[in-house]
Amino acid sequence: MEEQFKNIASLIGDPTRATILWVLLDGKALTATELSIAANTSPQNISMHLNKLLQAGLLSMESQGRHRYYAFAGKEVAYAVEALASLIPPGTPKNNPADGGDTAIKYCRTCYDHLAGKVGVLITDSLLKQGVITGREKTFSVPNKGIKWLGNLGIDVSDLQQQRRVLVRPCLDWSERRYHIAGALGASLLDMMLQSGWIRRTKHSRAIVITGKGQQEIYKYFNLQV
Repeated sequence: MEEQFKNIASLIGDPTRATILWVLLDGKALTATELSIAANTSPQNISMHLNKLLQAGLLSMESQGRHRYYAFAGKEVAYAVEALASLIPPGTPKNNPADGGDTAIKYCRTCYDHLAGKVGVLITDSLLKQGVITGREKTFSVPNKGIKWLGNLGIDVSDLQQQRRVLVRPCLDWSERRYHIAGALGASLLDMMLQSGWIRRTKHSRAIVITGKGQQEIYKYFNLQV
């Protein structure tokens, strides 16, 4: 176990591979060319790093026509990368040129397939306060009250419980140093907000923009002014 941990730590610790993992937190599958541009390295070099991450089981690859797309092998990889970012000392600049700026990323962003940043944490606080989710910071659950409340948002908890993943779990937010919600519910909330036009993605960034409609709806359901 110790040797396996050392091997994983060594893989992630390389600057180029760390950049690959950070960029893939966006949740999108990217080509080797796109990743080489993000990491500012040659196609030959990025190919070597991608092969190492594939062999370690951290990434998966899917071919579509002439292109090969790379993504995390599982959601656990995304959670681990986000958790590692929380080890950065407070006050240390964390912005990445590809992220579109430190302020926007800290305020509202995606963490793989769920909402993070200040807005993600505040929404989690609101769900806890309203009793939609219950528990302490390290363990969340959805009571009957929450099932009905989420149903009014068009989220069917019974469907989510059929998925092969945890329904709801806390994910430590690296910028807020507190928890936002992940798991099937976190992903479903993000999808609902995107499809309903509450929020929209930004190009080449994990930063999320809250629309005028989103401001109204987030205040209505979560009593938050964003």
